[in-house]
Amino acid sequence: MPLFRSIWLILLLVVCATQAEAARNHIRAELLAETGEPAPGQTTTLALAMTPDPEWHGYWKNPGDAGMETRVKWTLPDGVTAGPLQYPVPDRMLLAGLMNYVYESAYAHLIRLEVPAGLKPGTAMPIRAEVDWLACTKEICVPEKATLALDLIVGDGSVQPAERTRFDQFRAAMPQPMSQPARFAIAGGRFRIAVPVPADFALDDPYFYPLTDGALNYSEPQRASRSGDFLVLETVAGDGGGLRQVEGVLATGKGKGVRLSAMPGPVPADGTPLAPAGESEGRGLMATILLSFGAAILGGIVLNIMPCVFPILSLKALSLAKAGPAAIHARRDALAYGAGVILVCLGLGVLLLSLRSGGEMVGWAFQLQDPRVSLLLLLLVCAIGFNLAGLFELPMLSLGGSATSGEGAAPAFWTGALAAFVATPCTGPFMAGALGAALVLPTAASIAIFLGLGFGIALPFLALGFIPALRNRLPRPGPWMETARHILSIPMFATALGLAWILGRQAGVNAMAIGIGAAMLLGAALWWGGARQRKGRSHPWWPAIPAIAAALGCILLIPREEATAGEMASNTAFSESRLAALRQANTPVFLYFTADWCLTCKVNEKAAIERAEVTNAFEKRGIVTLVGDWTRGDPVISRFLAERGRAGVPLYLFYPAGGGEPTEMPQVLTPSMLVALAS
Repeated sequence: MPLFRSIWLILLLVVCATQAEAARNHIRAELLAETGEPAPGQTTTLALAMTPDPEWHGYWKNPGDAGMETRVKWTLPDGVTAGPLQYPVPDRMLLAGLMNYVYESAYAHLIRLEVPAGLKPGTAMPIRAEVDWLACTKEICVPEKATLALDLIVGDGSVQPAERTRFDQFRAAMPQPMSQPARFAIAGGRFRIAVPVPADFALDDPYFYPLTDGALNYSEPQRASRSGDFLVLETVAGDGGGLRQVEGVLATGKGKGVRLSAMPGPVPADGTPLAPAGESEGRGLMATILLSFGAAILGGIVLNIMPCVFPILSLKALSLAKAGPAAIHARRDALAYGAGVILVCLGLGVLLLSLRSGGEMVGWAFQLQDPRVSLLLLLLVCAIGFNLAGLFELPMLSLGGSATSGEGAAPAFWTGALAAFVATPCTGPFMAGALGAALVLPTAASIAIFLGLGFGIALPFLALGFIPALRNRLPRPGPWMETARHILSIPMFATALGLAWILGRQAGVNAMAIGIGAAMLLGAALWWGGARQRKGRSHPWWPAIPAIAAALGCILLIPREEATAGEMASNTAFSESRLAALRQANTPVFLYFTADWCLTCKVNEKAAIERAEVTNAFEKRGIVTLVGDWTRGDPVISRFLAERGRAGVPLYLFYPAGGGEPTEMPQVLTPSMLVALAS
């Protein structure tokens, strides 16, 4: 009996200890909302934040050889729907010959919450979730659960900077979608997959986490090599035969990866083996920085021929021609011009990074999303146009109109500054990826990319200043220069007209009228000062100063609120909820992001998107066009662009019918390119 009582006591203690252990979760779960006041008819984001205790871990959607994915049972208000859990890129853990796909540190699942339209502000939205997951150490596993509650109130969808920063960190851990399909082949008991990855893209310990069960043997090592622009991974095949598609996540570095879908097809032979895990970490970051820096330089060079840049840069052609073959003057002007360009690009870049670090979802060209800046540029461009037309002469002015058309270092500097300020809203080839990288790289690397962009814009004129052979090809000074100067006023006035139109689109017809009135007042003041100047009057500009000040003062009259007239039809305006609905209905979608101040966007729209043959082809195929207007700076669009590694517009995406990842199209479109989508 004493022995029996001792055994019974021991068993009772074990049961009590087990129950006490189970009463406390080893992975703490918390339900968070990006905004506590979601807007009706829009999508908001929730996060299921999971924090494991030391030495404990949770599991990926496909846990591997052992484990369990997280499951959620939602209780939601009528009309509110929650999307599936989104999983960050996992780690791997090999225990006793079994491969586990796990999270050993804090992680978060993201959930897209669809809020129905028609809900009144102030309506309560109680969110309840019953969550089940498996928590394990290297020795034991414990099923855990929690009932989580979140009380939201229908509002305007505003997001606090701190929450925006936290959720952006969650998004950064999610695998990014890969637009190009991969290929896989199973033969001789081996599984091989070819993923399109540029040969110069840095990889650190690449590993394929399969979501399709049976594609490969989880516990067997994966061998990685590069074959041209393909990453080839090979391992032992699983027991799933006749697979028609393999989905999964390719880890490209610590906590980084891409989602991909692979179809059966030829896989290249193994190429150059990759370095062991961890060996290329620092080297990979440096390679990414150097590649982005080079892309920024190339993008800046291309900007010199973009339609939104040429009117400003043409001014410098006159000053270079007028300088003649004097090497010292040409080098001085080239260096001053380059300094103006680079300092403006650097200043805009630092301001952009500062705003984003403060929680603002802004992107490249954020300065032209304010109508007051548009009016300031309108007055500045008008002043330059009047100066080129010969209305007045101010060769000693250090900024403004004639500062860009006179001689010496100061005019060259301000020409470069003005060129960069007006040029940066455009994103051409090479720039998109570089500026997208600048928003996620370390601060020092980001600043280097902005410097590279400025250097690229200034490079053609630096070459003219320092290469005599190029400078000697410039036409000689002569009477033709005065005529050319007057002709160059025409594109400047055309630019002013475009800025007036942008002002009207941003802040309404009243704001456009104020802008045109301010430009007329400025023109009258400059004409008055120029007339007194030609007559040799002393202090010719004193009478015109009040009129110039009044014109500049009109900037204070421009409303900051958004215009309400002339909005696009609601069935074509982009929203995440509308895109999701069309995708769920298996409807093909052509989605593009534009802005009224982006002349590249407008050229593509008039020359390709809005052509009759494209419209007819889209209607015949049932392709729906969605337009994201970024003219006034939309944080939803800013976040959408950032999630795709973009910092500005244009961006063109085609979503095929029946699901699948979108195809990103070039930044220069043709009608035949779009018609081909419908075929």
